[in-house]
Amino acid sequence: MYLWHNYFMNSGLDPRAIAIQPKREAGVQRYKTVLDGADQLLLEVGLSGFSISLLAERLGFTRRSIYKFFPTTYAILNELTYQYLDQLEELLSNRVTELSELPWDKIIYQMVQEAAAFHNRNPVSRILILGGAVTDESFRVTELTIRRLGKLTTDMLNARGIEPRSHPDVVSLAVDIGTAVFRVSNLYHGEITQDYVDEAAYAMVAYLSKYIDGQPLNGAP
Repeated sequence: MYLWHNYFMNSGLDPRAIAIQPKREAGVQRYKTVLDGADQLLLEVGLSGFSISLLAERLGFTRRSIYKFFPTTYAILNELTYQYLDQLEELLSNRVTELSELPWDKIIYQMVQEAAAFHNRNPVSRILILGGAVTDESFRVTELTIRRLGKLTTDMLNARGIEPRSHPDVVSLAVDIGTAVFRVSNLYHGEITQDYVDEAAYAMVAYLSKYIDGQPLNGAP
């Protein structure tokens, strides 16, 4: 997680949109309590109803005690997003390792399947990652998602001797395509249905196949 904190600290992101990591045990516990409470509050009221004032009231904390670690609402939202992406990235990385003998396109399908199942188990991850555009530049969920999952996908392809084009970055574009399909399913159905899983996988494989020499387009199994 700290790697991504450092990335955003050096990318022009407003420092107030980044959580301040606690240094003492008591602070660690309060930090966790705030994030757990924020997760539950988002589930109840969504992004539009979320605020530090309401969160402080729910937790019985002063706003000042929350601002100590989270200077703005975006600091909380970004930190929760980091945590969900950490979980998703670990899940997908393990899955890629388990399926190392499969062709790249079949692994893409399995990665998409696992990602959909993860989001369906975690409604707050759908709110944060798939919930639609947030105009404030400090909440860069799309950028973070593409970078993290794009790197994971690129590493998987590189391990098979496949080096997709980086100008334009076709893997990042493929991840964005799959994420867009997930967003539409979430918008229309409140979850990622199997039909949309299949479409996301097919769209990603179809796009990548254009740039991967000697690899047939097999589509979703």
